[in-house]
Amino acid sequence: MRRFVAERARDLLHRTRSLQRQDRRRLLCPPLSPFSSQSRFLSSASAPDSHPPMGSPPVTLDTINPKVLKCEYAVRGEIVSIAQRLQQELKENPGSHPFDEILYCNIGNPQSLGQQPITFFREVLALCDHPSILDNSETQGLFSADAIERAWQILDQIPGRATGAYSHSQGIQGLRDAIAAGIEARDGFPADPNDIFLTDGASPAVHMMMQLLTRSESDGLLCPIPQYPLYSASIALHGGTLVPYYLEEETGWGLEMSELRKQLDNARSKGITVRALVVINPGNPTGQVLAEENQRQVVEFCKKEGLVLLADEVYQENIYVPDKQFHSFKKIARSMGYGENDISLVSFQSVSKGYYGECGKRGGYMEVTGFSADVREQIYKVASVNLCSNISGQILASLVMNPPKVGDESYESYREERDGILSSLARRAKTLENAFNSLEGITCNRAEGAMYLFPRIYLPHKAIKAAEAAKTAPDAFYCRRLLNATGIVVVPGSGFGQVPGTWHFRCTILPQEDKIPAVVSRLTEFHKGFMDEFRDE
Repeated sequence: MRRFVAERARDLLHRTRSLQRQDRRRLLCPPLSPFSSQSRFLSSASAPDSHPPMGSPPVTLDTINPKVLKCEYAVRGEIVSIAQRLQQELKENPGSHPFDEILYCNIGNPQSLGQQPITFFREVLALCDHPSILDNSETQGLFSADAIERAWQILDQIPGRATGAYSHSQGIQGLRDAIAAGIEARDGFPADPNDIFLTDGASPAVHMMMQLLTRSESDGLLCPIPQYPLYSASIALHGGTLVPYYLEEETGWGLEMSELRKQLDNARSKGITVRALVVINPGNPTGQVLAEENQRQVVEFCKKEGLVLLADEVYQENIYVPDKQFHSFKKIARSMGYGENDISLVSFQSVSKGYYGECGKRGGYMEVTGFSADVREQIYKVASVNLCSNISGQILASLVMNPPKVGDESYESYREERDGILSSLARRAKTLENAFNSLEGITCNRAEGAMYLFPRIYLPHKAIKAAEAAKTAPDAFYCRRLLNATGIVVVPGSGFGQVPGTWHFRCTILPQEDKIPAVVSRLTEFHKGFMDEFRDE
């Protein structure tokens, strides 16, 4: 075999030199193996020597994929790195800073800040992961009857009742059946289990669709600004172009159709093929909930312009105001009479948000509708490369979409836990909103949903000049000073995008309710001192 390869290589080199003399624009190389038609022998004359100098590392910032360098994810960026260092310093040397703990208000990670998991969900997970205890008499006294029954139902759907085994690449069929039933109950329109792709949280599903839709920098995706940095990061990694549309802060972060039209036309005039529209509802980082009529306008816009509608709906349970409610975009589209052949729509859901907050379990799904059979085959192929999502996350996704119902043994305790979490989040959101609006130079729209507030800060000119001297964005300068003085971690608005010349920061509403007064007092004291220090004369 080695002799064969060597002879083929010598023959290749001879033919390559001959062809280069005839036509340097063409280089024909036979396949490396019958298993890869894309692989080719490398001619020694096909490229200049690009080996790194002797003694230099094989991988440097100059030699890694430039798309990785372009990618940014502010939610876990520089501010968080500083916070982690401060936390370690507090552990090693208590009293070394003017605060005794770090309050992570930078990310939607509820259980890390003390939120308790839903009992029914965890009971079912425990029983599925250790099915041998289902036959123990003691189990009846430790677990609710409906949790035991649900665990049996789920295990019967899993080959060998093995939660440690791979599943179908779209997810376990019975769990997809349950999720489809939950979607149908929510929307009042049919849902097909074959449209469900279970994923490790919503993020891999977003990456999968970006990979599918992005061919080159000439492909663009309309994204809201401010936006969740997953979208800008994913577009950068896959080599596409983010086409921004700005939410209207003065109208409560409204989605204006005139702005969508302007940005779409502008992108097309520059030769960008806009493939899809991303809508985050409820909004992240902005916390708004779209009105039903606004959603209808969005659906009509996508249908008319031939855009895929990518609906990020992971905060669908997080609604805090009585005058707003969640409607899925699929429900809106079907209520308008549009079916599979009328609009391409992908809806994302996650077990990380809502009242459940199971971020570490990495469960989620996307519902893919309005795509042809051959395109769906390609989506399945990409899903199969990752084999499958984790089974605990799959089980949780089915439970989130099918929680206990009236009459079930666990229903009352489940309802009490769910309503307690959501009502507390609503109170925390209102307390922080009022606190921000009481501060000099800060305005904050109400949090209608999701888990965040995105206040605007009007920084003094001296503070902006100080930020420039520190070679950082003004809102990042403010957030860094806030962290070093108070231990409170928030994310600069520049990490989410904002109208040029405006400055914001994102703050979660997730610290436990008894800690919110401390957050407010620390932030208030810091802000007053900051404004006095940099007040323009």
